[in-house]
Amino acid sequence: MKVLLITDAWPPQVNGVVRTLKETIRHLEIFGHRTQVVSPDGFRTLPCPSYPEIRLALFAAREVARRIDAAAADAVHIVTEGPLGIAARRHCLRSGVPFTTAYHTAFPEYLEARLPLSLALGYAFMRRFHAPSRGVMVPTETLTQRLAERGFGRLKMWSRGVDGRLFRPRRKDFLGGPRPLYLYAGRVAIEKNIEAFLKLDLKGTKYVVGAGPQLARLKAKYPGACYTGYVDDETLAACYASADVFVFPSRSDTFGLVLLEALASGLPVAAFRVTGPLDVIGASRVGALSDDLAEAVDSALAIPPEACRAHALSFSWADATRQFLDNIASAARSTARPLVDSAPVGG
Repeated sequence: MKVLLITDAWPPQVNGVVRTLKETIRHLEIFGHRTQVVSPDGFRTLPCPSYPEIRLALFAAREVARRIDAAAADAVHIVTEGPLGIAARRHCLRSGVPFTTAYHTAFPEYLEARLPLSLALGYAFMRRFHAPSRGVMVPTETLTQRLAERGFGRLKMWSRGVDGRLFRPRRKDFLGGPRPLYLYAGRVAIEKNIEAFLKLDLKGTKYVVGAGPQLARLKAKYPGACYTGYVDDETLAACYASADVFVFPSRSDTFGLVLLEALASGLPVAAFRVTGPLDVIGASRVGALSDDLAEAVDSALAIPPEACRAHALSFSWADATRQFLDNIASAARSTARPLVDSAPVGG
């Protein structure tokens, strides 16, 4: 099968969407399938407002249409709801090309945190974007239920995995400071709610691993924590393994790949009872979930690292890719019409 992926998220961006794409492409090729990617590479771009690390493609519609037609793919999957995704959706609808989509990011919540926009408006856009999709891929059961309640249809499960060779228990002396060591890793942005972690009164040392638009502000406001900035994968893995608890303060992530990476490194999780942790941790007892984050952190300290790794390794990129393949194959066979008026978003 030849699979065409259209995505606004691509290296050098560092986030869960990019890691998911890279692992999915790698496993698709292992399984003997061919992949082609339409990404911001090769287009004129501008920095995303409030998040300059993300580059948005400009004037892409004609070239995106040309690439879709030239690819003659067996399956077209639109990864993101950005400029490239919108251009691909518009062309597919006009040309009668069936496609699938994925709900990777809680954009309504992210926009509400940055701009004076209501959740209702954000979800109205997202519903309209995904409505013509032959299958909207969602990473967790909790998110599936939440989106169904908001009127999304044709929801299909597409879970995630972890690289257990990279993320594994290692020496505990990579990071310094009085123990316990509490670690957050990921984008340093307002929607990640990192301040809820940094303002906790904890004995030991707090680490923030990652970069993003909120980094300078947090460093100035919470100088007692340690900030690494961007790190490569090997350094990230060493950071996980050296810590004592992984603190995940986000209330808006759709999954949270960092949860699996931390667990595979033998690092128990402390998080709120929200989408992502509820599905990744569940009733496994490899993390502590509470509406009181400090209480969760304290409870997580008692969790054995061996149980954490065993649970994480039950999530496989190979299995996740098989789910993806089943979804696009089912969509290719489907003759269902869009659930609502399929006029192109943005035009």
